[in-house]
This record gives sequence, C-alpha cells and structure tokens, in this order.
Amino acid sequence: MKLVTLFFFFFFFLSFLITSSFVSAATLQQQEVQVLKEIGNTLGKKDWNFSVDPCSGERNWSSPASKSYSTLNAVTCDCSFSNNNLCHVVSIVLKSQNLSGTLPPEFAKLPYLQEIDLTLNYLNGTIPKQWSSLNLVNLSLYGNRISGSIPKELGNITTLKSLSLEFNQLSGELPPELGNLLQLERLHVTSNFFTGNLPATFARLSKLNHVRLGDNQFSGAIPNFIQSWTSLQRLVIHGSGMSGPIPSGISFLKNLTDLRISDLKGPDSYFPPLRNLTNLETLVLRSCNLIGSVPDYLGNVTTLRSLDLSFNKLSGSIPNSLGVLTDMNMLYLTGNFFTGPLPNWIANPDYTDLSYNNFSIEKPDQLTCQQGTVNLFASALKGNNLGTYPCLGIASCPKPSYSLHINCGGKIITYNGNITYDKDSQEAGQAKSLRSGSNWAVSNTGHFFDSGVVDYYTWSNTSNLAMNNAELYMNARVSALSLTYYGYCMGNGSYTVNLHFAEIMFTDDQTYSSLGRRVFDIYIQYCRGSWC
Repeated sequence: MKLVTLFFFFFFFLSFLITSSFVSAATLQQQEVQVLKEIGNTLGKKDWNFSVDPCSGERNWSSPASKSYSTLNAVTCDCSFSNNNLCHVVSIVLKSQNLSGTLPPEFAKLPYLQEIDLTLNYLNGTIPKQWSSLNLVNLSLYGNRISGSIPKELGNITTLKSLSLEFNQLSGELPPELGNLLQLERLHVTSNFFTGNLPATFARLSKLNHVRLGDNQFSGAIPNFIQSWTSLQRLVIHGSGMSGPIPSGISFLKNLTDLRISDLKGPDSYFPPLRNLTNLETLVLRSCNLIGSVPDYLGNVTTLRSLDLSFNKLSGSIPNSLGVLTDMNMLYLTGNFFTGPLPNWIANPDYTDLSYNNFSIEKPDQLTCQQGTVNLFASALKGNNLGTYPCLGIASCPKPSYSLHINCGGKIITYNGNITYDKDSQEAGQAKSLRSGSNWAVSNTGHFFDSGVVDYYTWSNTSNLAMNNAELYMNARVSALSLTYYGYCMGNGSYTVNLHFAEIMFTDDQTYSSLGRRVFDIYIQYCRGSWC
C-alpha cells in the first residue's frame, strides 16, 4: 500500500511539473513586447518591467496601482495560440495612474487588442485614427485632457460595445460615422466641448442601453429618433446645450430605469408623455421649461425612488397619487408655482424639498422652514410686512443691519481685526434649511447622483493655500443643485456684494485630481417691504 501511495504521489508530482512547465512556456510574441515598450514610452508608463514576460502577470504587469482598487494596472493576454505556446495582448487597463504622456498610435500594432482603458490619468493629445484598424470592444479615455475631434475612422470599429470619452477637452461635432457602430451599448461623452446636432445616423444605434450627453455645447432639439433606442435603460442629458421640448418619441423607451434631463433651451412645453415608462427608478426633469400640472399617472410608476422636477414653471397641486409611492427616496419640487395645501403624505419620502413655491400653508408662521426631512423655505404664498418668509419665525426686526459676513461652511473668523465672519458649520443635507445667524438663513437642495460615495455637504481643505486670509477658505459648503443664503432685516440702501472663491477640491498639480471645471449661476436676491 505504501509503495502504491508513493508511486501515485510521484506520478502526480511529475505530472504537475510537466503541466506547469507547459503552461509557463507560453510567452508574448517578441514583436508585441517591442510594441509595449513603445506604448509605455508614449504614455509615460515607466514601471513596466520587461525583465519578465508581460503575459506572466508578474511584477507590474498585473497588479493594483493602489491598495484601494484591484484592477487598475493590468495587461491581459490570450495564450491559446500555437497550441498554447504563444500569447497575444487582448486588454490593457491602466486606471488612476496619473500618466502624463499622449495617446499611443502604437496600440494599432497589437492586432488582437480588444480593450483600451486609460481612465483617470493626465494624458493629452488627440485620439489616433490608427486605432480604427483594431477590433476593440471597450474604449475608455474617461477623465483625461484629450483634445481635438473624434476621428471619423472610429466608425470602422464595428465590434465596439462601449465608448467612454467623458471629462476631456474634445470638441467639434460628433462624426456621423459613429452611427456604424451597430453593436454599441454605451455611449458616454459628458463634459467636453462638442457642438452641432446629434447625427441622424445615430438612429441606427438600437442596442444602446446607457447614453450620457451632458455638459456640452450641442445645438438643436433633442431628436425624436431617440425613440429607436428601444434597449435604452439610462439616458442622462444634463446641460447639453440642446433645446426642448422633450420629444414625444421618448414614450417608446419602455426599458428606461434612469431618465435625467436638465437645462434645456427653447420654449415652454407641457409634461412629456411618460405613461409607458413603468420601470423608472430615477426621473429628473430639471429646468426643462415645463408648464402645466404634473400628471397623476406618475403614481402608477411603483418603482420610482427619485423624482426631481425643480426649477420649472409647473403649477397646480401636487398629485395625491404620488403618496402611494412608498419607496420614494427623494422628491424635489423646488422653484415652481405649485399651489394648494400640502398633502398629508409629504413627509413620507426620505427627503422632500418644496422651497420657492406658492403653497397655501395654514398658519405658516407657526411652522419652521425645516419640518423633519421636508424643506419648506420660501414655500408659502403668504409673506409678511418685513419682507421675510413666515417660516423663519421673525416677528419683528429690532433694528436694521447694513452688513452681512458669512464664512460659508466654516467657523467664526475675524478678518483684518474688525470684520467678523459668522460661522456656517451646521450640518446640511439633501433638502435642508437652517436659520444660522442673527439675520440670515441658508437653504440647500440636491443629491449627487453617480458619485459612488455618501452625499457630503461640506468640504475641508487639506492643502496649503498661498493666499492672504487663507483661514477663510479652509471649509466650504457643497451643493448638488441649489445653495441659497438669505439675508433679512437689512436696511434699505445700496450695498457692495463681495463673493470670495478659492478652489480647495481640485488639486493644483499635474494629476487627474486637478482635472475639472466649475460652471454655476449666481443670483442676488431682490428686496420687498421696508426692510429686506
């Protein structure tokens, strides 16, 4: 028995050695090794170790670039060629590495390459048209400094399923040739400088399931041909430059779970026909010039969790049918013309913002502006002779104020020995108003979709600011939608308004953390009554 056991172990061990040697014998073709050296030089990738085979998975060929992530630095090979003796590179993923070179045309020399993912680096230059010879499935350049236009030749990559060019500096019109990408499922071009109309050829992209077009300079109306994107599940068009109205063909997109459109140009229009979109979980139609009432049928969309109709011209009462949506997480109706009483279910969502409306609230002076998770700041039609909002609970102003200084998001600070900035460090939230100082209040609205982290509403600086009075810029309020500071009991007169800004979130260096731009509107409040 012992001899048999020993013989079996020796045979198994010998077989394991033969098998291991057989597997490790597969190596990358030398021509592709040289191509990787060229790619590394162009990208600025300096830590690839060519003393080992790139397909071995050893050293820096397949390892996390950060302890926080797992697949940020990987060269993947297919070693099934020539009876498992030859490898070819099929995927290169280099995420979050602050590579500062340019996009290598040499990728085209890797004939089996299916994936290029250079997400979150500091790369510049243009997209090489040579890549059009590849059979790519995934191409991601998200979060870099890529400029120029999209080469029309990319329309030849008919195998492409995912194209992510978000957060770059690309410009020009989207080439009609991209309409040849019939396998395309994801098209992400948010936060660039694209212009022109969406090409009519995009009507052929019937397999699209996720489209992001926001933060660009497109022109023309949202095209009705989007009705042919019947596989679409997510459509995000924030601040695209396009005009309304939202096309009626959107009613054909029955698979939509996430529909977000905002900041449309053009004329007023009624609520779009969404009766057939019964799978919606998120609906954002913000600043879309909508008029009229909100349709009752939204109450039939039982999957709806987030509803944002803020900053339109909607009127009438809030539909009672919304009260049956027991899974509602957030309801934003900020900045409309809603009237009537508040529904008795209005506190059911986790967060509700009704600020800046014309509701008929009984005894509004007996309600505070924050009722649990409901923000009622400036929500009532009735005001008072002080020019303030009843929910602030201000019966009288003892004397007028002629100055107002706030350290937004920070602590109390004395500046130049004689100017005191009030602290503004109370916890904010998605739909929250606070009466903070002796003559001012603050109201915040908004949720950070797609951030991947828990919402935050203040930000603390961790770097050294080379500027005077840096202590004023150590903390800041953060808002996803609307941040209002309201001064009251201010004496009539002319005022000088100084707004101080410092960037404390984006870094001042040559990393992807420095990439970003801020676009926002500033409104100065009007006065009413003898005091404001």
